[in-house]
Amino acid sequence: MGKRIPSRRRGKGTGPYRSPSHRHHGPVYHPPASIVGPGVVAAIDPAPGRTAPVARVTGPGGEKIAVLATAGLATGDPVSLHDGAVGRGAILELARIPDGTLVSNLEVKPFDGGRLVRAAGTSALVVAHSGSDVTVQLPSGAFKTFLATCRAQVGAIAGGGRLERPIVKAGKRFWSTRSIARPPFKVRGIAKNPVNHPFGGGAHQHVGRPSTVSAGTWPGAKVGRFSRSFRTKRRRQAEKGR
Repeated sequence: MGKRIPSRRRGKGTGPYRSPSHRHHGPVYHPPASIVGPGVVAAIDPAPGRTAPVARVTGPGGEKIAVLATAGLATGDPVSLHDGAVGRGAILELARIPDGTLVSNLEVKPFDGGRLVRAAGTSALVVAHSGSDVTVQLPSGAFKTFLATCRAQVGAIAGGGRLERPIVKAGKRFWSTRSIARPPFKVRGIAKNPVNHPFGGGAHQHVGRPSTVSAGTWPGAKVGRFSRSFRTKRRRQAEKGR
C-alpha cells in the first residue's frame, strides 16, 4: 500500500510539519490605543518565525510592547505612539501621516492591529488624503483606500535584502525553513518510488498516465493538475451554443 504524499501529510499539521511555537515571540500587533506618548526602543530581537525582526519598546508608562522593527531603527531610539512626531517607527493614524511617507503594518479596519505590509523589506506609500479616506499604494502597485483612523507604522519593515543572501549549503536551508513550517526542498513526483507517489517508478522519469484528475478522485490519487470544474465546463458549453 502506498504512502500519503508529503503535501497531504503536511496538511494534517502534526509532527515535523508543525511550527515550533516555543521559538516565536507571539502575536505582534499595534499596541492598544490607550497607550499614548513617546516610547523608547529597548532591544531588537530576531524572530525565527518571521522574516522581519521584532523591536521591544518601553511605553511612556513602562509598558512592554512588541512591534515590528522598521529599517534604521536602533536601540535607544524614540518611537511615537498614537501622538507626536512622524519619525521612524512611529505608530500613528493615517490622518496624521503626510503624503509621500513610506508606511508599513497597515490596518485594514481601525484597531485590528495591522494586517498588511508586514514582510521584511516591504513598504507602502501614502498617496493622498481625501476627507475621511486615505489612499495608499501597496507594494504590489495597487492603490487602496483606507479610513483615516486606521493606524500604520512609519517606515519600511526591516530585513530587506534577505533573499539576496546566499544559502550556501543544504543544512542551512533546512534550519531556515524549520521555524516557519515550510518544506526546504520540493522533490518531483516522477523522481520518487511508486510507494511514495502515484507518479513514481518507471524505467525513466515520466508520469505514464494522464496527469489531470477530477475533483472527486480519492485522496491517495489526487495529485497532478485538477481538471476544470463542472461550472467552467457548463459555461464554455453555453458559450459554444450561442
